[in-house]
Amino acid sequence: LLWNLMAGVIILGHARPNKEFNSQSSRLKSDCVGNLMRLSLDKALAVGNQLEVEAIGTQHTVLTPSLAAQCGYSMESDPWGNTRIYTSLMACYVDNKDDTTFNIGLRLKMYSQSPSDVVIHDVAKTCSYTQWASREVLCDRNYMEVSNYIVTPEPQVEAKGQAQEEDSKSNIIPETSAAHGIWKMTFYTPEPVSMVLREAQQAGYSATSTSSRLVVRSPYNTAETYSEDVAGIPMEVFRVTAYYKASNGLSIVNLAAACPTYHVTYTVEPMLEVLWRMDNAQDDTRYKVLFPITTPLMPRPDRMFRVQLGTFLPDVELRNITFSTGVLTVEECLARGFNVQELRFPNETKSFSLQVSFDSDVVLKHNPEALVTEYFLPLNFGFFIMPEDAAFTHTVELRASLQDVLPTATGTCDQNNFYIAVKYGNQGSNFQTMVGARDLTTELADGYNFQENGTHFSLVVPYNAMDTAFELITSNSVRARVDMLLYDPINRWTLADLYLACNFPLTTTCYPNGTMTALAVKVESVPNLIPSWLTLKDQSCKPVFSDDRLAYFSFNVDSCGTTRTYQEHDYPVEKYLREPLYFEVVLESTDSHLELILENCWATLNEDRTSLPSWDIIIDCENRDDSYTTVFHPVVSDTRVMFPLHFKRFAVKMFTFTKDEKVLKEEIYVHCDAVICDTTSQADGAC
Repeated sequence: LLWNLMAGVIILGHARPNKEFNSQSSRLKSDCVGNLMRLSLDKALAVGNQLEVEAIGTQHTVLTPSLAAQCGYSMESDPWGNTRIYTSLMACYVDNKDDTTFNIGLRLKMYSQSPSDVVIHDVAKTCSYTQWASREVLCDRNYMEVSNYIVTPEPQVEAKGQAQEEDSKSNIIPETSAAHGIWKMTFYTPEPVSMVLREAQQAGYSATSTSSRLVVRSPYNTAETYSEDVAGIPMEVFRVTAYYKASNGLSIVNLAAACPTYHVTYTVEPMLEVLWRMDNAQDDTRYKVLFPITTPLMPRPDRMFRVQLGTFLPDVELRNITFSTGVLTVEECLARGFNVQELRFPNETKSFSLQVSFDSDVVLKHNPEALVTEYFLPLNFGFFIMPEDAAFTHTVELRASLQDVLPTATGTCDQNNFYIAVKYGNQGSNFQTMVGARDLTTELADGYNFQENGTHFSLVVPYNAMDTAFELITSNSVRARVDMLLYDPINRWTLADLYLACNFPLTTTCYPNGTMTALAVKVESVPNLIPSWLTLKDQSCKPVFSDDRLAYFSFNVDSCGTTRTYQEHDYPVEKYLREPLYFEVVLESTDSHLELILENCWATLNEDRTSLPSWDIIIDCENRDDSYTTVFHPVVSDTRVMFPLHFKRFAVKMFTFTKDEKVLKEEIYVHCDAVICDTTSQADGAC
């Protein structure tokens, strides 16, 4: 796929075939923006055409989307059809002169109706840039670039009369020589992943060295980049260590870039540049982010009181303003962040203006009704007439009513806890919180790992805390719920609520001393249950601890009716007559279309399956001549059983053989004949 731009509703007139223009076209504008070259295309040139971009180095190279991200080229188009192409000065195919002068060449091909109707624009631009920081980070639309200053050895003095050759090579992705250049790269994801240069280039990365800088570039969303949350903002992180071979030996350079991946829309394109230097160090870092604009600006009210008084004669001065909290001079107002201005007019009169945010502590507010906040700002302006110092005042009362932005609560769970986050609305933390049936006091908040900043607070609530409710319990899990309510304590208005329910694993814990523990809980649907009355299978085994919500059991592993699976060393197993014997036959296969079928099972007195006497247990199904019928047990999927058709389980009551009316107390062996069938076939030979 070519690096294409298709746009809208306006179609240009037919272009004359293969017509060439130079970069002086009035519809093309190129300029240097720091360490970038920007090429702007007028909408009349781009709309309705398919655009193909070629980089001009030692040869023409078509820039595909993947090559553009790898080599330092990006393109964007605004809703009005204007197009901009950005080229990093460290990009591939740029003629770099000692990291100070950069010659960029692009060829734009405009296709309209057919491939033969093409208009070609050749663009050449020279940019100078010398304000390099020790480390430069560039976050563009489709790639991250970081370059680092490298110390180069002093050139050796050549013999007199030796010819000197000019070396002005482009930053084409190089075939690294054995003697110089980048030898190996280690990416951190954050686990280390090492590659030689050729492997890194094949993976979509670019790594080059210039006369004084080492440059590494990565597209977004590659295998060796990872996401990290920085102060609530999702960032994509790119960390690499480059092993660089120079004539003076091997150097190791650590490079890293973190670029925002969230998207905010404006009507202008911001370019943020930050330059910082560590204390007591000469190394500095320049961080530059170019962020795309994709949608129109959404207007938002600025929540500001504005008042303008006037006009006054030129001898009137504003000395102070009285707020609800006290009197402030003009200088004190400015120091508090209030915008006080004196506006002069051509006729030598003037006026005074004041701006105060709704969130200021001098603004009074109350809630006349639910979900509405009224802001009230009483003002008294103190004026003086010069030079007499005659004082007079003017009183103003400002009011505004706004719909409230309510707080919101969200939550997640893990194996043991509820995690709840509350985002404040326009009232901040001016509300009361209830967890379960209790208000969130300071002591309760400490128990729930309460954390707060200016916009959020969070809680960590264990699933078995007193303020949770149990909805359902199964053999391996319990469904618990936590209820949260945010309310106005004065008017008792509900602002937000959260009902978060999750399944938590219930595990029976075994200890080295031969004891086990188990937990039973009281669910909401059985409010009259008394946990202290619960017992295990053996009713003599009662809880060692209980309260009104749960019962905790601790017992020896061989007591309280516990069962276990027999191991090979346990056989022969001693059983009493009529005591149930449980059997399982398993087909070991990963083919889900196979089914295990038991045809016959029988018992003998020795291992020989043909020996006598014998007794039938299963004959195609249970043996109906047996006074104690064999019982088949259903098999369902679980952590051990992936394919239930591969398992057959049955139980038979313990019996014995008799001889000469004597009961034989000997070992009994059970044998089975089984067949394997293909469930996808109806043919006779399917088994």
